Amino acid sequence: MAIAPDLPLVYHPEYVAPLPENHRFPMNKFRMLRDLLLRENVVNLAQFHAPEFPTDELLQLVHTPDYIAAYCSGTLDSRAQRRIGLPWTPAVVKRTCRAVAGTVLTARLALEYGLACNTAGGTHHAFPDYGSGFCIFNDFAIAARSLQQTGLAQKILIVDLDVHQGDGTAWIFRDEPDVFTFSIHCGVNFPLRKQQSDLDVPLAEGLEDDAYLQVLAEYLPDLLAQLKPDIVFYNAGVDPHLGDRLGKLALTDTGIFRREMQVLSTCIGAGYPVACVIGGGYCDDLNALVYRHSLLHRAASDVFRQYRL
Repeated sequence: MAIAPDLPLVYHPEYVAPLPENHRFPMNKFRMLRDLLLRENVVNLAQFHAPEFPTDELLQLVHTPDYIAAYCSGTLDSRAQRRIGLPWTPAVVKRTCRAVAGTVLTARLALEYGLACNTAGGTHHAFPDYGSGFCIFNDFAIAARSLQQTGLAQKILIVDLDVHQGDGTAWIFRDEPDVFTFSIHCGVNFPLRKQQSDLDVPLAEGLEDDAYLQVLAEYLPDLLAQLKPDIVFYNAGVDPHLGDRLGKLALTDTGIFRREMQVLSTCIGAGYPVACVIGGGYCDDLNALVYRHSLLHRAASDVFRQYRL
C-alpha cells in the first residue's frame, strides 16, 4: 500500500441538491458533514478528492440503458418515481451520478492507501432497472464491477450495516461468487420483501450497543479469514441509532463509534483495504444526524493513523 499523509476522503459539491424543505431526505447533510469534519479538525481540505462525472458505460455495468436514460432525462413514469421516493430535478440527477462516481473513486483510493471514505453513498436499494427507498443507482454494485472490469480487484466483501437490508445489492450479486454480500439489519424493517444476501443476520427490534457489537464480532473476523477479499466495501448507515425515525434498533452515538472502530480495525488489522460510504440516517435533528455520520470519518482517521497507512 502506498503511503498517504492523511486519510483520503471523497466529496463533491454536487452531492448537495435542493429538495423541498419538508422532504424526509435532507441532501444538505452532505455539505454539513464536510463542514463539520473541517471545522472540528477531523480532516483538512487537502484530504478531499473530487470524483468525475460518470459515463453511461460505468452506470451500465449494473443498470439497464433504458432505466438510466429514463431517469436522467426525467421521463420515468410516476409509479417508478414514487418508488424511489425522491423528487426528480436536474440537480438531483447530477448529485446521484456524482455520488456513484464518488464511491468508485473511494474504492480505488482504498486500494491505493488502505482506507478511504466517501462523504455520501450507500444506495443499496437500487436494482438494475428501477430505484427504491431513496436509492437510484447502486453505487457499491457499480464500484465492485468497475474494479473487477479494470482488474484492480476480483474478490469483494460487502459489509452492509445500514439498518435496512441491502436488497438491491443482494439481488444484483446473487449469482456472482466473487462478490460476497453480508447484511446485518433489523428484521422487521424496510424492505418488506427481503432478497437473499450471501449472509443475512436479521436483528430483533430494540437491540442495544453491546448485543449488536457481539453479533458483529461473531461474524466479521471469520468472514475475512474465509473469503480473503481483495477489498471490503463498508456501508456505515447510522439508522440503527435509537434516535433514527426509520431504524427500530437502539444504538447510541458511542455504540455507532465503537461499531466503526470495530469494523475498520478488524479489516485493516487483518490486512484488508476498506472503502466506506455513509449509508442511511433519518432524523429531525439534522445536526445530530450529521454528527452521527461523522463518527465514521472520526474512526477512520484514528484507524488510518494507528496503522500508519
